[in-house]
Amino acid sequence: MWGNRQLQGTDTAYRKRASSPSSCLFTFLVFAALACGGCQSPLPPLPNPPGPKTTVRLSPGDVIKASYADETIPDQTQKIRRDGKVSLPLIGEVTAAGKRVIDFQHELVPRYEGELENSEVLVTLENGAAAVIISGFANKPGKVVFDRPTTVYQAIMEAGGVSDYGSLSNIHLTRIINGVQRTERINLRPSIHGEPTQPKYVQDGDVIYISRSLF
Repeated sequence: MWGNRQLQGTDTAYRKRASSPSSCLFTFLVFAALACGGCQSPLPPLPNPPGPKTTVRLSPGDVIKASYADETIPDQTQKIRRDGKVSLPLIGEVTAAGKRVIDFQHELVPRYEGELENSEVLVTLENGAAAVIISGFANKPGKVVFDRPTTVYQAIMEAGGVSDYGSLSNIHLTRIINGVQRTERINLRPSIHGEPTQPKYVQDGDVIYISRSLF
């Protein structure tokens, strides 16, 4: 009989505490925080995004070929050094990195005037591999090397795609622009679901970080 007895009003007081406004408000705030943990305000897009027809600029590690119209000098195939320069016959060291191929070619022609009877030079890019770093929750994080225009989606697929713990809607693309590190947040969920989207292209030196999914 004692086990079935309770103080008068105990059950009523318990129900009041369980359904008190402060308790309900706390529960709502916790749920809202969990639901909106990934709803961060979008970062502004990076300026001057590259595209499939973006003009290629030479970078250290690229291999270029200089073909001379004057047959007295052999054609030159050289790899751009880390300091961005190449050493060419008769004119010595020339900075190539950061320039478009056609601009570099136009720069060489006047420099060979007076050195050759025919100063015309043709510059071509023989090998222009670039690389991005994939980190975070990718199946195969690491460096991805490409030699043609590549999108963020394609680069992540090269890294094995987003892991089971990664977030498709919270991917950070970081790029150094004019000496300043800039980051843009990208949502790849529409692309995965086959919806038409504007592709984001990567550049040499970009870092892609895949955040952890909250759910």
